[in-house]
Amino acid sequence: MLYTLYMCNPLETTFEIGQPVVYPQQGLGIIRGIKTRQRENGTVSYYEIYLEHTEMTLMIPVSSVKDLGVRALVTAEEAKQAIESISGKPDLGPADWKIRYQKNVDLMKTGKIGNIAKVVQTLYNRSKLKELPIHERKLYDGALSLLIDEASIAMDRDKDEISTMILSRLEKK
Repeated sequence: MLYTLYMCNPLETTFEIGQPVVYPQQGLGIIRGIKTRQRENGTVSYYEIYLEHTEMTLMIPVSSVKDLGVRALVTAEEAKQAIESISGKPDLGPADWKIRYQKNVDLMKTGKIGNIAKVVQTLYNRSKLKELPIHERKLYDGALSLLIDEASIAMDRDKDEISTMILSRLEKK
């Protein structure tokens, strides 16, 4: 899919049709439409977001995008900073995987690329000590995929190149 870069504030919650967005719980998507529907309590506007990775279309109320962490793509510089941040000293998080999992889910929900990179770093380094439980493995895979997808578009680079960059940073101690 070809993405057009929209130069806007990543914290902005007003989007245009055709604009790529990040939905932290689902991945990278593109605004396909803005629809209005009549509900009991009035008219509600929705963003129609197509997620290429899962080939799914979501209808998100415009009033809920901020709460869900849906945001515009970051700049190339912000993506670069997030990738560079993962080579720092790793924080392995709590020993109890359930507490660690919830902490990482909460970081993902913020939608900030720096927090997504932190989840990747924490879970990657934890996996070097011991195999991750299935829920954490899925969270790691989703966070890594989202980081690669967003950084590749923001930095206008191939996904394989970004993946190699991230993995080499994770290996630095």
